[in-house]
Amino acid sequence: MSTVQTDSTAGMSCAAEATEMAASTPRQWLSVFSVALGAFAFVTTEYLPVGVLPQIARELSVSDGTAGLMVTIPGIIAALSAPTMMIGAGKVNRRHLLILLAMLLVASNLISALAPDLLTMLLGRGLLGVALGGFWAIAIAAAGRLVTPDKAAKATAIIFAGITFATVLGVPLGTFISTLLSWRASFLATAALALAALAAQFVTLPSLQANESLQVKTLLRYVSKNSTQRSILLMGLIIAAHFASYTYIAPFLVQRAGFSAGTITLTLLGFGLLGMLANFMVSASVTRHLQLSLGAAVGLMLLALVSLPFVVGNDLGVGAAVLVWGVAYGAIPLALSTWMQLTSPRLAEASSAMLVTTFQVAIASGSLLGGVIVDGYGIAQTLFFGALLGLLGLVVMATFGFGQDRLIEKLQR
Repeated sequence: MSTVQTDSTAGMSCAAEATEMAASTPRQWLSVFSVALGAFAFVTTEYLPVGVLPQIARELSVSDGTAGLMVTIPGIIAALSAPTMMIGAGKVNRRHLLILLAMLLVASNLISALAPDLLTMLLGRGLLGVALGGFWAIAIAAAGRLVTPDKAAKATAIIFAGITFATVLGVPLGTFISTLLSWRASFLATAALALAALAAQFVTLPSLQANESLQVKTLLRYVSKNSTQRSILLMGLIIAAHFASYTYIAPFLVQRAGFSAGTITLTLLGFGLLGMLANFMVSASVTRHLQLSLGAAVGLMLLALVSLPFVVGNDLGVGAAVLVWGVAYGAIPLALSTWMQLTSPRLAEASSAMLVTTFQVAIASGSLLGGVIVDGYGIAQTLFFGALLGLLGLVVMATFGFGQDRLIEKLQR
């Protein structure tokens, strides 16, 4: 059964759009880069509190664990927003939706920058969650329509590059700005970035009439598969393992390792740069040896998490452990995305929606549980907790057996 509903009018509309854009290639690519800029702004905003969490907690008079709700809240809301937006968007023009979501992102950053207390801050972060889930549900599907069909893959890669650069530069850049000025200035900077993305999309995005919609019954049928359920659990455990620890990496580096703000910025920059390098290097092996690639990356992450509390007092040891962690995590999202795509190639919209939802639920639950452990038992213990979640993820992966052909057969059963 087809996962989308397409009518002839929408088809002709898309054909007309493609013809029109084919005559203005520079504008096509400008529209792609405007969405990539939006991706950069969204991911930078989502991860920004990680690097400035101690400063925000201190000024708003809350614990580090409670301040972790700034990561938890948008994750929960984005998890609900992604499938809801996918199903409920209906025939609304995707250009209008992307512009509206960019406006919400600007508002979210402004509210966060001016927040006098935690409640107002969480209101701004909740608004981010609404925009974030909707953006990923729509932007990836729209990427191939911004250019001619033969350039669709390149357009999608450029948009995903926005995520990579945000991972590399977003957190350390926010930390750097907060060091020079304040954490509020960091949010104002991301508001300006979001405003630039909004302006670029308003000028360059073509009309994107809706020609498909995800049906509730299709999504439910996909989720009811045993292989899908185990894959969701696998992904959730591994991503939660990362964020249960990574959300509190700045407090750990300050309180336990004694790093200065400048050293933290450089350490997080190294984390992101090596992660980006690992993402590119592992792309070929993920295609041929998915389980081996994912297992090796998770194993490296576990090694780094368990090692960190024991190398405190040795700056080089702490730095090396964080950089190994960066290499590991750089490969993980690509491997998990490939895994989820294999669960049902014929239900791409459903697997995409569940990918976004599971990722955001894992971010929210990982940071929330990590915060509870930080407040109750200490920062070092949340690293061990993250390692335990990652180990459970490896156990779930082992239930699929071993061997690429056998894995694909089980995922698509």
